[in-house]
Amino acid sequence: MRSIHSPRLPRLVAPLLGSVLLPTLLAAGPAGVNRWSTAGPRGGRPMAIVVDPSQSPLVFAGAYAGGLFKSTNGGARWKVQVKGLNNETVQALAIDAAVPATLYAGSLKAGVFKSTDHGTTWVEANTGMLALDIRALAIDPVAHQTVYAGSYDFGVYRSTDGGGNWTQRNTGLEDTHILALAIDPLVPTTVYAGTSERGVFKSTDGATSWAPANTGLGDLPVKALAVDPVAPSRLYAGTDSSGVFRSTDGGTTWAAVNGGLTNLQVEELAIDPATPTILYAGTSGGGVFKTTNGGGRWAAVNTGLTDLYLQGLAIDPGTPATLYAGTFTSGVFKSLDRGSHWTPMNRGFTNSLNQTVAMDPTQPDVAYAGTAGAGIFVTRDRGARWTRANAGLSDLSVLTVVVDPGVPTLLYAGTASGVSRSTNGARSWVDWDQGLSDLSIYALAIDPTSPSTLYSGTNGDGVYKSTNGGASWFVTGLRGFTVKAVGIDPANPLTLYAGTVEDSMYKSTDGGLNWDLIDHGMEFRSIDSIAVDPIIPTTVYAGTFGAGVYKSLDGGSNWFQMNNGLDAFFVESLRISESDHWTVYAGTEHGVFKGINGASLWTEMNTGLTHRDIFSLAVSGDGATLYAATYGGGVFDFEVA
Repeated sequence: MRSIHSPRLPRLVAPLLGSVLLPTLLAAGPAGVNRWSTAGPRGGRPMAIVVDPSQSPLVFAGAYAGGLFKSTNGGARWKVQVKGLNNETVQALAIDAAVPATLYAGSLKAGVFKSTDHGTTWVEANTGMLALDIRALAIDPVAHQTVYAGSYDFGVYRSTDGGGNWTQRNTGLEDTHILALAIDPLVPTTVYAGTSERGVFKSTDGATSWAPANTGLGDLPVKALAVDPVAPSRLYAGTDSSGVFRSTDGGTTWAAVNGGLTNLQVEELAIDPATPTILYAGTSGGGVFKTTNGGGRWAAVNTGLTDLYLQGLAIDPGTPATLYAGTFTSGVFKSLDRGSHWTPMNRGFTNSLNQTVAMDPTQPDVAYAGTAGAGIFVTRDRGARWTRANAGLSDLSVLTVVVDPGVPTLLYAGTASGVSRSTNGARSWVDWDQGLSDLSIYALAIDPTSPSTLYSGTNGDGVYKSTNGGASWFVTGLRGFTVKAVGIDPANPLTLYAGTVEDSMYKSTDGGLNWDLIDHGMEFRSIDSIAVDPIIPTTVYAGTFGAGVYKSLDGGSNWFQMNNGLDAFFVESLRISESDHWTVYAGTEHGVFKGINGASLWTEMNTGLTHRDIFSLAVSGDGATLYAATYGGGVFDFEVA
């Protein structure tokens, strides 16, 4: 299975009042107390799906930024399986039909991984391979130690020892950007490769050499290939913008077969192994289409499929009436009747791409999570259940959410195109961004003494300010800079801090009218997060994109690094303990760390945290729960004993 992936949104942090106060957390303890757990939000972006041919209740789904999920009961419940795989984006999967305990995973950034225990543990399998972005995998059905990997930059690799060693096989391959691979099941030395710019190539000698196979197809990008298992000279190609093409002569000639196919951006193809005239096409925006006559006529089969942007598509080889569909933001769907009806199957599939989390300061059960592409989720039972809260939300790429401390049903969401406001606890939203000109909003901060005054950090246009509760905005400095963090001095709210991508830290002492660069001692320039000490507000912490944590004791005039014990240097979120202002928490690419004595020593606190790419931290109003928003693994909560 293959899929196009969208670029990851920039890392960000959005402090509410410059510093958010957290309870001091304890060491790991019993399950549910002093350890991390997650129950959602459910869904996410499964990129590839495969079904075990020997036991069809066993299903695997590779996830964007989430590693691998495994179900032992046909998708009724999923469990993340990332031991050795970490949280890599898995965009291709292949299962060895001869030894189904063996799986291969193609990742976005780390090459090929292999598992020999049904996906429970994984090891890298990249010897001899330069490629890291693996879009397609195929296993020889006869000589099952022979495996092919299609990479986006380095063409095709072949292994003859089950992934132990790889050799590049590109002779005659005029385009090395591989999107799809397929093998002739009867003559497995015949291999097809779909490319990004030059259509289909064919090899008849096990990828030793290649030749174009494009007559009638041209140079179209081919994202999906499917071979008829009974008559393998018949094969299908799914293209990026021209629908489905069919060849009946082993790829020598092609013809479009798009009757009834109203969406021509084909991401996936799946062919019924028992009845090969039945074929399914997963599209980007049109859902799933089905043909029962080998492409002669297509019809949409989307009843119950609420997300029509397909990323993965698989047929249960033992029960071909059963299909699985991976969607762009809504997780996995399942059909038991050849696509006529679909049901979401996301219990335990916590792959949401969370970019921010915020808490209701007065109701500890209420929290909000903003995601990349799926909008906002809300929990009203302390994370046990999450539901979407997108009514009226015009942009579903949510970068930050803040809650008015005095009126906690009043929320602001910074999105990829502006600000939205809710006055009823996220039950509905309206655009609230006059003057922002479709800017991406990376940070929002509310003046604690005058909540109608807000500040926003923007992508490339500095800091904007509103003095009427966000009804209108005006630029207040740092134009030309991307501002990813805004902090406010709680004792003197006219004192502001702005962390930029391009030029380190700036400070204003007049509510944003004027700004001064304050970077003495701060060699690293990109600032992702800011926390201001609520008791001694001249103490300020800055989390950087690559250099860990800096601290200032004099309101930013001088900075020094505070990384003792911190083995993660991309610090997306900083929070200060409510009960002990000398304790600081950092959300990083390697999980959550606790800094004691003013961040002079850091220790990790990751027990139970199966996904460690932390974008945001928040705390419940009663101080009993810490939330960590991960990019690809859901929102985790930490219950304090």
